[in-house]
Formats: sequence, structure tokens, C-alpha cells
Amino acid sequence: MSESSQQAFDPDALRERYRIEREKRLRADGNQQYIEMKDEFGHYLDDPYITDRIDREPVTDEVDVVLIGGGFGGLQAGARLREAGVKDICIIEKGGNFGGTWYWNRYPGAQCDIESYCYLPLLEELKYVPQEKYSYAREILAHSEAIGKHYNLYDKALFQTEVKELRWDEDLKRWIVKTSQGDAIKARFVSMANGPLHRPKLPGVPGIKEYKGHTFHTSRWDYDYTGGGPDGGLTKLADKRVAIIGTGATAIQCVPFLGETAKQLYVIQRTPSTVDVRGNSPTDPEWAETLEPGWQKQRMENFNALISGIPQEQDLVDDGWTDLIGKMIHQFRKAKEGENLSVADMMELANFEKMEEIRARVDELVEDPEVAEKLKPYYQMFCKRPTFNDGYLPTFNRPNVELVDTNGQGVERITEKGVVVAGVEYEVDCIIFSTGFEVGTSYSRRAGYDVYGRDRTALSDHWRDGTRTLHGMGSHGFPNLFIMNTSQGGFTANFPHLLDESAIHQAHIISHALADHHTTVEVTKEAEDAWVETILGFSGGPMGGLGGPSCTPGYYNNEGQPNPNATQSAPYGGGSIRFFKLLKEWRDAGEFDGLTFN
Repeated sequence: MSESSQQAFDPDALRERYRIEREKRLRADGNQQYIEMKDEFGHYLDDPYITDRIDREPVTDEVDVVLIGGGFGGLQAGARLREAGVKDICIIEKGGNFGGTWYWNRYPGAQCDIESYCYLPLLEELKYVPQEKYSYAREILAHSEAIGKHYNLYDKALFQTEVKELRWDEDLKRWIVKTSQGDAIKARFVSMANGPLHRPKLPGVPGIKEYKGHTFHTSRWDYDYTGGGPDGGLTKLADKRVAIIGTGATAIQCVPFLGETAKQLYVIQRTPSTVDVRGNSPTDPEWAETLEPGWQKQRMENFNALISGIPQEQDLVDDGWTDLIGKMIHQFRKAKEGENLSVADMMELANFEKMEEIRARVDELVEDPEVAEKLKPYYQMFCKRPTFNDGYLPTFNRPNVELVDTNGQGVERITEKGVVVAGVEYEVDCIIFSTGFEVGTSYSRRAGYDVYGRDRTALSDHWRDGTRTLHGMGSHGFPNLFIMNTSQGGFTANFPHLLDESAIHQAHIISHALADHHTTVEVTKEAEDAWVETILGFSGGPMGGLGGPSCTPGYYNNEGQPNPNATQSAPYGGGSIRFFKLLKEWRDAGEFDGLTFN
């Protein structure tokens, strides 16, 4: 090995450590280890943010477009439809207002982890520049509401309303949208913008029903119990012993606030997250004044290119995401000098280098060497979603905060008084579940309804062996139906970028159909089959195969269990840049290839 590419670590030793850490976390039950929030657990889904419950008569109107979901997907779809001249739009949202993820996630410290100038949608359209490089939840929720007002999307919006069934009426050539409020809306077009991570889940720990103390999920934060708000000040916990189960992206953000106020905090960890530098800062008003038309699109594309491994003349974002990828590319090139290594080997070495840096940061910030060692992640970068925070690791230096590491096994059981890990019971007054959202379960389960297309075929049956679409947005046998998701679409860490490209594409098709008085538009079977073959034709995927089979178990890789449908339901393997270019070329051609209009 040349001197320039020598590493300060033993790759073989790290590979073995990664293997051991992965195997100790493998479980035969995979996704079945989690409990669905229904029946006796249904109360965990209750909306704590609603002050007035809506009591209204059922709606039976006919509309041009129903958008399911009032998060960024529904808002961006509504915005692009309005810009395309579509006026008759109804958004159905189970929450009490627009916001989606940012309506539900109001836990203390909730903050976007992609730079706000890229992440918050439609900034130029609203003539708004975020207050900070990484916006907190209050600002993001306010911006979501501002989008709704700017595009007049409140006009026919139905809040506190969940879709219960979506059924195509062949005689009427309309979708009948039935809801929890007794609505039966006739829609010419429907776009499902439910979002991939919106249905919370609980761990299937023995005894979870027996606990007598207080509990809640982080996506339904109980400020009546904790006091304070999204900015902290959880003063009601001053005499409380609290356990938080889970150490993913949400816990990384809220643990510092719990540690500030709780009498005793137990952070229960199965797998440590990577925690890199956050370095937030207020927006420089002088910089904001220099922004020229097209600045957000340029910034989004610059960011997307860098995290896709494509060097740029300038790193406009220059943060932990782009620095991380830049370091990996640098190590890739350095390792290549004089080396007879495969591309996979060189990328692995670069990944080792970055992860060593992450682990060294733990030693710098955590005073107790034993605690520091337990907080170090031993897996490849991108096996789990990277996190960035400057307060999480120092929280473990507080005398009232204890890391309860489960050595990859999770909580043993829950008793009437608390949680048991490795035979030790930790008595607590409150358990907070920071256990994430359902991934890998059926679409109908996550959405809360099924979709019945032509010939009464259920979408869940049509997708039984894997997703079947054209461009990830529509399926044969389901006319006038559009989907906003990553499955068979373009993956990018900046999810709103994908949503906007999808919104633009769908608005292009729907506005054309309405303008030319077409009754239906549908994906042809041939086009669907061809796109499935396109997806299957790729090996790996964007960012080197996100959450691959060698990764530690998590929602990226179906909890480490083989999923026979995973390849067919994967994002477009050529990466988001190629995918977005493909969509634009398809629109510019003007032929609507793969669709039939009637």
C-alpha cells in the first residue's frame, strides 16, 4: 500500500467488528417485532394538537383533484397544479392543519437535518428565506401553512379526516373517496401524497400492556405532561424519572432537552446513531439580499449532485452531508493512487475513514470512556440515516443522564414500574417511545386504506410481488391515480426535491387531460412492464446501495431480513439526477409515452 493511502485503522478488524455488531442485532421476527397502533394501542395515534374537534356534515361534492395528505407532498402537488391552471382541488389531511411530518413532529428540538434553504419547498415562490441554516419545527410548520394560504389550498381542505377507501367507479369515471367523516367525494383525479414515514410504531416488548406509568410516542408529544414546548423548558419533568426507548434521528434531537430538566433520564439504546457536527447559524441578511432568481433550484441541484458523488465547482451548502460525501470521494481518489483495488474496496476504505472520524468525535465529547465506547456506531455510513447534533453526546456527561445500552438486544421486558434490560429493572414515571414509523409493511396498512381500481382490483394485490408503476407514479388498471413516493422513483436525501419533481410531472399530465377534456389517463401494461424491468435491471442503487444486506438491521434494510420484493420496489437505480432528467425529457417530448388518454 502506498504511503499516501495508508490508513490508521485495520480494515480487517473493522469488517469483523461490523459483522459481529450486525449479527447480535439480527432477529427472526424482523418487522414483526413492532406493534401496529390499533385497537388497545390506537390511542397512541390520537392528535394532541387539536383544540377544537371538527363536527361537520359529510361531503359528497365532485372535484377535479383530490390530494391525500397535507404535508410537503400534498402542498407541492397543490402548488404545481394551481400554477398549471387547475382550480378545483381538495386536500384531505388527518391532522388539524397542513404540515405533515412537521405537524406531527413537535417534540423538543425538532429540526430539519437537510439545509433549510434546500429543504423548505417553494421558498422563491413565497419570497421567503428561512431564519436559520437548519430550521426548527415551528418555522417549518408556519411555512407549510403559508404555502396553503399562498396557493389558496385551504379553500376545500378537509382536516381531521382520514381516507378509508378509494374505489374507481367505471360508469362515472370517477374515484369515490370515502373518509372517516362519512364523506363520499367524487374525484376525477387522485394523487396519494401520504408520505413514506407517517404511521408510528411501537416495540413489541413483553409486558408493554402492563406498565402503570405515563407513556407517549415522540410523534404525539405530550406537553401537558412534560411542560414546555418545541423550544424546550420541560419543567414538569423536574421530579420525574424518564426512559426514552430508541436512539434514532428523533431521540438525537430531543434527548438534550430531556436531559436538561428530567430528575433522571435513561436513554435506552439498541444501536447507536452516527452523530456528526451540526453547526447551525442564523441566516446572514446580507447574503439573503444577494440571492438571484433561480437560487433555490440551483442550490438543490448542487446539493443533490454532491451527495450523489458528482463533484461541483463550488459546494453551495458546505455542511455535514456534502462534507461527508466529499471526504469519501477524496479518500476514494487517494486510495486509487498506485493501488490495485476495486471500486468497492476503495469506497469501503473511504467509508471506514469517515466512520473513524465519527467515532473519534464521541471520545472528544463524552467524558466517561465506557459510555463513549457504547455510543460508537460500528457499521457503514448510510446503513442508518446520518444525524447531526451538537448537544446529544455532551448530554451523557450530566449526572442525571444514564445510557442504558442493551448490547444490540433491545428492551428485555416492561413491568408495571419500568423497563428491564439485561435483568436490571429501571423504575420510571414515564416511558417515551422514540421508535419511529412503519416501513416495509403493506401499503394499505401504512396508508390506512386500500385502493380498488378497474375490475375491483386492489392496489395491494397488484403490488403483491413488488411495486408496479411507470416512473413510480401510476399503475395500469388504476386510471387517473397518481402516487408520490420513492418506490420506483428517484431517491435523494432531500426528499422535498423528489416531491417537487413528482408534483411538476403529475401537474403536467393532469392539466393536459383537463385542458383537452380527456376522461381518463392510464399507464399502459407495456409501459408498466418495461419500467419494472428497468428497475430490476439495476444492481445496488443510489448512494452505493442504501441500507444493504450487510448493514446493521434497521428500517433501511427491512430489519436485516431478506425481502423478495425489495429489488422491484427499490428507487430508480440510476440515481435521482438521471431520473429527474428522464422525467423532463419525457415531458419535453410531448408524446406522453406509456399513457393512454380516453
